[in-house]
This record gives sequence, C-alpha cells and structure tokens, in this order.
Amino acid sequence: MKLSQFKFNLPTELIAQHPLPYRDDSRLMVLHRKTGAIEHKMMPDLISYFDEGDLFVFNDTKVFPARLFATKEKTNARIEVFLLRELSHENRYWDVLVDPARKIRIGNKLFFSNDSSIVAEVIDNTTSRGRTVRFLTDYNNDDFVDHLYALGETPLPKYIQRVYENTETDEESRKQFDISLREQRKEDRDRYQAIFAKHIGAVAAPAACLHFSKTILKRLEIRGVDMQFITSHMSLGNFKSVDVEDLTKHKVDSEQIFISQSVSDAVDRAHAGKHRICAVGTEIMRALETVAGTQGQVPPFTGWTNKFIYPPYDFAVANAFFVNMYMPQSSQLIQVAAFAGYENTMAAYKEAVKEEYRFGDYGDAMLVVD
Repeated sequence: MKLSQFKFNLPTELIAQHPLPYRDDSRLMVLHRKTGAIEHKMMPDLISYFDEGDLFVFNDTKVFPARLFATKEKTNARIEVFLLRELSHENRYWDVLVDPARKIRIGNKLFFSNDSSIVAEVIDNTTSRGRTVRFLTDYNNDDFVDHLYALGETPLPKYIQRVYENTETDEESRKQFDISLREQRKEDRDRYQAIFAKHIGAVAAPAACLHFSKTILKRLEIRGVDMQFITSHMSLGNFKSVDVEDLTKHKVDSEQIFISQSVSDAVDRAHAGKHRICAVGTEIMRALETVAGTQGQVPPFTGWTNKFIYPPYDFAVANAFFVNMYMPQSSQLIQVAAFAGYENTMAAYKEAVKEEYRFGDYGDAMLVVD
C-alpha cells in the first residue's frame, strides 16, 4: 500500500491540546472489523465488550522528562537537547538530539543550570542532529539523574502547541502567565503517563494506556479479565512521520521490549480458552508480533524490535485492539488499518472527523473487535 492512501482531512481544532479532566472521560469508537459496523460509546462502556478469562496487555513503560534547554559556552546560544537514551550510567554518556544542530560540534560544552552544576561535553556526532555527550557534574550518579530530570520537560508531540513565551510586559500578566505555564507542565508530568507506569525509559507516552483509570482497571478485575504488562520503551520514532510513499521502504526506530513469563503464560491460557486478547496500543501489538510463534504463542523475551506493521498482515496473537485516534499518514494509523482492514479504518476515521472526536495523544479512543 501507499502512504498517500492514509491521508485524510483533519481539522486543527480536533487535535487535542490538553487531557480531559478525568482519564476515563474519553469517547470510545467501537469498530467491528468483520462487518465494518461502528458504535459510539464512552470509555466506561469498554467493560461490556469483555468477559471472564479475556486478556488485556498493557505497556508499563515510564516517560522521563527528555526535553531540556541549555546554553552553549562562549556564545550563550539557546540549544534544545532531547535525551534519547543513557549509554553508560557510570560514565554519564547519553545519546541526544540537539537543535539547532549546525551550531554544535565535538568539544562544545553545554550548560544546563545557572550555577554550572550540570554541563555536557559533546564527544561524538551520530546523525545529522544526533550527538553523544558526556555529562560533567559533582553529583553522584544517582543524584545526577534526578537533578537532570528536574531540569527537563515532558516530551510532547509537536502537534500539541503550547505557548511558552509571554509577550506581555506588565507584572500582573507575567505573573498569570507563569502560573499557567507551571500548571501546564505539572499537568503534563501527571497525565502524559499511564497510572501503572513503572519502568522508566520512554521518550513518548503509550497513548492508548492513558485512558485507563483506577476505576476502569478495577471493573475489569471484578469482571475476571486478566491484565498483563509488557515494557516497551517508546522511542522518538513515535513522533516521526512516515516520509516514503512506498510503505515497504519505511524504517522505524528500534525500541527495547521486555516480555515476562507471566505474559507468555497468560497468552497461552487465553488462546486455550478461546478468549479475547486485547493489545493496548500499537507498540504492544508490535511487541507481541515480534516474538509470536506460528501458533500465536508468545515466549519470554528481552531485546529490541524495529518491526513495522502495514497492510496486508496476518496477526497471530491479539484479536482485539485498543488504540487512540491517530494522525493522518502516521505509522500508528497504518498499523490499525492492518488489523481492522483499510476500508473499515478509513471509513471509521471519516466518521470520527464528522462526529468531532478528539485526535492525538490526548485524544479519544478506539476499540477494534471482531
């Protein structure tokens, strides 16, 4: 299939800029993939589609505040530094992205605090924007990471547009702006994170998991639904658009995944009982399909995946899919179409725009079932 087939008109006002007051306030579109039928529900209605013995597989990765700002030595130029991954805890080596990259060369030093308590020295170029840096600080290794994260901001997709500079000059306007800015950042640190987030390592949130409140999880538990967790550390690739027309040539960033014996056993039980297995989020579906055996078995696994799923594709593990409302021509939308069927998916998205669903990471949800 071609990328252009996944283009649709999405009005800007339908892209959610903030989370709803409560996690389970979201609307829920239910798409039946065998018939193409669509139902308009609310998030609490999700429970009625599952029974005792069914299985949900969630992502318990935890987002860290990966976006920081530094000043370059001598010139004091403002540089955005996006933390990608820690390479060496002991030596404080990190892979990062810098912007503007043309100003940053090997040997440059970047200052992250007014007291120069955290400084990064560029030691290698990795890609056009990528750099490897060594952090210089008097903090011990564990305290250093805590202080580094304290300086960071929650990484949000670029389609979430926030105003971080105030053009007003009077004191009262500046005060109100500062209060609003602090509230937004606090909101993002809390809500751009699943309530069961546990293992830190993601630079993007598993957006589908953001809809699940304690109430929803408790109701699933009472109904006898099994809940298991895979750790899939979401990479910066989740923010990237697909930029090739031929989908077979698209490359995705690798993501580290951890699948336990508990998940493996739960999948076996669900298959044996002919129950529903619901993958929550495109990264969980990708993790399951990365390791799936010919009979849909899921062995324990620790490693990396760069699997890109696009139509046509035969899924081996999950028979239900819980996802967000994704952006046009995104890899996530393409994967949903592989599961639900291209015609069903695009018809559902046309309906979602008509019914003014909210799109993006803070948007509404979709459940795809047989």
